[in-house]
This record gives sequence, structure tokens and C-alpha cells, in this order.
Amino acid sequence: MRTVGSATRLPSWTLGRASTARTQYLTIRAMHWKPHLPEIFLGISLGMIAVEAALAGIAAVKARYRAIDTFASLGMQVGNIAMNLMMAGVVFAGLSAAYKFRLFEIRPGSPWAWVAIFFLDDFIYYWFHRISHECRFWWAAHVNHHSSQEYNLSTAVRQSWTSVIVGTWTPWIPLALLGFPPTMILAQQGFNLFYQFWIHTEVVHRMPAWFEYLFNTPSNHRVHHASNPRYLDRNYAGVLMVWDRLFGSFAPERDEEPPCYGIVKNIETFNPIRIAFHEWIAIIRDLFAARSAREAVGVIFGPPGWRADGQGLTSKNIRTGWEARHAR
Repeated sequence: MRTVGSATRLPSWTLGRASTARTQYLTIRAMHWKPHLPEIFLGISLGMIAVEAALAGIAAVKARYRAIDTFASLGMQVGNIAMNLMMAGVVFAGLSAAYKFRLFEIRPGSPWAWVAIFFLDDFIYYWFHRISHECRFWWAAHVNHHSSQEYNLSTAVRQSWTSVIVGTWTPWIPLALLGFPPTMILAQQGFNLFYQFWIHTEVVHRMPAWFEYLFNTPSNHRVHHASNPRYLDRNYAGVLMVWDRLFGSFAPERDEEPPCYGIVKNIETFNPIRIAFHEWIAIIRDLFAARSAREAVGVIFGPPGWRADGQGLTSKNIRTGWEARHAR
């Protein structure tokens, strides 16, 4: 075992086993420069949820809470934490394996390294998020986050139980290949996600125009959580709205058309197990009904709502029909 600065580096051969890598990851989490950040973020989040719910209860702010919906979201968070702890070794081992082939030596102590990873991580997040809406295989892991028909701070913690299993962490491998240490990548992911917590609210109507243009905000993210045809599959941003504006997926919130939260076909359940697995069950059912290999591939990797005849309730078809009706 060797030490570099104040950080302990375990032998490289330990990275070959996910269980050992998990131990290494949990050990590195305790390094003094990253003191239990997940626990700090979780505590702040739960506190803010309690405050918003309390203020909503006395009509001091515009926020809608239903206890059964909130507890469903909290149940999803518990499952998400448990799964992430169990699978931490897989993610860390994967990033560490890529890091062994790094092109550059990037030091976490460099401020410029953090500036660079901020932009690179946010760019990767945009495409991961967009693919998670356009490919049913990843949508099945992401849909639970959109399943609430309410929009409040508790919605932010309605997180997936299966995302790590299906490899939604793999788009970050190029950062390890560039030379960003796995711990740095995971830390920046945490910062990005924590930023997104506060935007899950109706309490804030609009931020200043310049802020709305540059950053993800409650208004911009309300659009993302809406099932209105105008808003479907828009505003994938993590922190910066530049990616949506650059790649044609931006849509502003319109006061004359309030967002209708939820998914195209709401599941009408508050059972965390059903919320977590309902789309996977639907995929299995559709696979059994598939009449060809092409149809089976479309069921798994096509956009949500895909049908072999092209008439499925995909976001594109829904929006096209809505635009045609409004063009008359």
C-alpha cells in the first residue's frame, strides 16, 4: 500500500474484482477532501423537503404535496441508496479500469481540472439524459423519476433502482480515459445532481432572464417533467441550458400552458416496487408479443411507445399529431 499526499492508494491488482473495488471506493469516500458528501447532500435535501411541505401545509408557498406520493418518492430514494451501495464496486472498478489507460495525468488539486470536468460532466449528463428518454432500455430505468403527477422537492429524490445495472454510468468512461480520477468523476456527478435538487419546485416561478438563459431552473425543468405534447422530451440539461439550445431540445415554459406532470400513460400507483419495475415488466410482456427479431429489437432499444407499424405513442408521434391539429 502506498500513500500519495494524504490519500491512500490501494494496489492496482485490487481493481480486478468489483467487491474489492467497492471496498476501495467506500474507503476513498472518507478522504478528508470529500467528507461524506452523499450524507450531507441527503440531509440537506430531506430538510428542504420538510420545510417546503410544511410551508405548503399552511399555504405560505405554492407547492402541492400528497403524503402518499411523497412517501413513494422517499421509498424510491431508499432503494436507490441501497442499490448504489451494492453496485458501487462495479462503477468504481469500471472507471478505474479505464483510468489505467488514461491519456493524461489530471490532478484533483488543480482548479482548472475542476473547471474542465464541470463542463465535460454536464455535456455527458445531457446526452445520457437524452438517451434515457429516447431509448426504452434506459427509459425503463429512468421513467420512475417522471412517474409522479406532483412536482415538488420530494420528486427530486424519486430515483432509479436499476440505472447502475443497465450501465447508465458508462458514458462517463471517457473522462477516466482522459485522466480524471474516478473519485473526481463521482464527486462531480454528485455536485451536478445536487444542483438539480432545488429545481424540482413550483415555489420559484422565474429566475432573472439571464439566469434562465444560462442555467437549468425550476421553470426550465418543469417543462422537462411535463407530459404536454409541446413539452415532451425537452430540456434535458443538468446545470447548463447551452446543450439544449445547441442541440435543438430547448422549450420555454409558457404561462398560458401550465405543465401537466407525469408520463404519457400514468401508472396510478404509489408502490415503490411497482414504480421501480413497471416498465421492465412491460418490456418483457412486449417481447413475448414480438413477431420478429426486428420487432424485439425495437421493443428494447426503440423510443418509448415504439410500435412496429410506426403508430405507437412515441414523443415524436404525439408532438407531430398535436402540431398538425394546431396548424389547422
